[in-house]
Amino acid sequence: KRNSTRKTTFEERLEIIEFLIKHDINYYRTAEKYDVSYAQVYNWYKKYTKSNNDPESLRDNRGKRKSIATMNDLERLQVENRLLKAQLEQQKMEIAFAKKLVEIRNRGVKKN
Repeated sequence: KRNSTRKTTFEERLEIIEFLIKHDINYYRTAEKYDVSYAQVYNWYKKYTKSNNDPESLRDNRGKRKSIATMNDLERLQVENRLLKAQLEQQKMEIAFAKKLVEIRNRGVKKN
């Protein structure tokens, strides 16, 4: 059985697309050979052809963030604001947890 969500590198995707093209765009055969899903091969080829055969279209850029140096002032402030909001939320959860812990401990004291 094929691992339908196997992670692949950019180089692997390039190799897969090259194989696909050399073998008459046979998605099934390519998927079998490289142990990836039919859908992955199909989607990579679709991206590749949509970008006028630009190999860079096969790169997976999810999770890549701009570096602080390339951000303008507004973007930098927005990032800082998000981080501060996350820290504030973390502090609120910690305080709520501590209050609940004290409440639970006090219940045991009252019963004795």
